[in-house]
Amino acid sequence: MIPLRDNIPSKKIPYVTYSLIGINAALFLLEIFLRPYLGGFFNYFGILPIRYSVPHIREQFTLIEQIIPFISSMFLHGGLLHIIGNMWILYIFGDNVEDYLGHAKFLIFYLVCGISAGIFHLFTNFFSQVPTIGASGAIAGVMGAYFLLYPNARVLVLLPIFFFIEILEIPAYVFLGFWFFIQFFNGTLSLGSSSLYGGIAWWAHIGGFLAGLYIISLVRKYKSRFLRRY
Repeated sequence: MIPLRDNIPSKKIPYVTYSLIGINAALFLLEIFLRPYLGGFFNYFGILPIRYSVPHIREQFTLIEQIIPFISSMFLHGGLLHIIGNMWILYIFGDNVEDYLGHAKFLIFYLVCGISAGIFHLFTNFFSQVPTIGASGAIAGVMGAYFLLYPNARVLVLLPIFFFIEILEIPAYVFLGFWFFIQFFNGTLSLGSSSLYGGIAWWAHIGGFLAGLYIISLVRKYKSRFLRRY
């Protein structure tokens, strides 16, 4: 299922969502110019699990150098379809979550979800030699937040069925729940593999989604307590 749009208009201009899309696009253009050097570039700025799990490799990096990939990796992409897919999902769901949290808190939320996704991926692929890049984990956090905040919103999706294409409007919880099921199913199949299953960091998606759910549940609980108090 390919989402086309949701039915909840944003109340404010989502400056952070648009800025994140712009930054990712600009860095992707940089990647095009760095194409001959991308292997080493991704190994350094992507999350490469053996940098953390293998002692003689880990010793070659400072603490700061080991922390940087958990942020830099979420702004890099491996191809045109990769970045278009991620930025489109962020465009559809990011504005409403930014509306709920506010601009600054949404940026912090996005980064924390991306970092959480990276950590989740690291510990589920501890000896992988494949660098992980992409905003998918952070965006999965946005999807998790949307799942909790707007479960009954309607999402217009394009559904290819063999040689036919259907356009359906379905509840957000159906679309996002199905998406999470696919991530969990494929993530389970990938366990024990020495490399990414199908080239996709399934557990980063799962970790980001769960982080989004957890953070938003805490925010909602805090807001309800604050309202009851005042």
